Amino acid sequence: MSQVLITATELADSLQGRQPPRVLDCRARLGDRDAGRRLWEAGHVPGSLHLDLDRDLAAMPGAGGRHPLPTPEAFTATLQRLGISPAVPLVVLDDMGGQLAAARAWWMLAVWAGHPSVRLLDGGLRAWQEEGGELVLGREALPEPSGWQPRFDDSARVSSDEVFSGRELKVDARSEERFRGEAEPIDPVAGHIPGAVCRPSAANLNETGRFKPAETLDAELPRDEAVVAYCGSGVTACHNVLAYAIAGRPLPRLYPGSWSEWIRDPARPVARG
Repeated sequence: MSQVLITATELADSLQGRQPPRVLDCRARLGDRDAGRRLWEAGHVPGSLHLDLDRDLAAMPGAGGRHPLPTPEAFTATLQRLGISPAVPLVVLDDMGGQLAAARAWWMLAVWAGHPSVRLLDGGLRAWQEEGGELVLGREALPEPSGWQPRFDDSARVSSDEVFSGRELKVDARSEERFRGEAEPIDPVAGHIPGAVCRPSAANLNETGRFKPAETLDAELPRDEAVVAYCGSGVTACHNVLAYAIAGRPLPRLYPGSWSEWIRDPARPVARG
């Protein structure tokens, strides 16, 4: 998991190389299911394909929360449609430092589906443009479909029951205000899972929107024998999992349903403050 980031310069060079990566644009806006595609069509890295948070990286909202994982069958169909296979290296990007929703794509592709070469563009689309990278308009032709049948690693995730009964340290990627229950702009109940600690995903980034150095992340990220990452709906939690990978630490397991699933059962405890 050491090679999880790629710089804009490295991406530009690799796109001109003998085995260019497939670039997946994962930009999204919470509350607007069509924003990601509009952003992609309005300007994207040449050759990049749109990977949609709500349609490709999540199932419909419901009992599993606001962004439950798709079924393995549904995600396999997405991968095949986009021509993704282990033989083609992948680069994922967004315009939020990986928080919406490139880190979620990285986790689903590299950790859950087991793709051997997935890297996130450090600094995202801003870094690409700062390095003089071109943006093109419109749509891209899809490649030939693949026949990849991933072997999904369900041990990398946990259910709400496992979170309820487990002793792992719960690390919450939401803002401190949402964690403490002082503000909750999205979900109907405010607070956090009892015993959790707050590590906002934004704290993994520096002022340029790039990840902090590995040694800094290693010093800052919460430590325990076992860690579970969660957030509001299992998206920005993946940013924390990625930060652990950059730091060279064992990866937390992901609670995909996160807070939006946790609060659907009134029997589950809620902590504030």
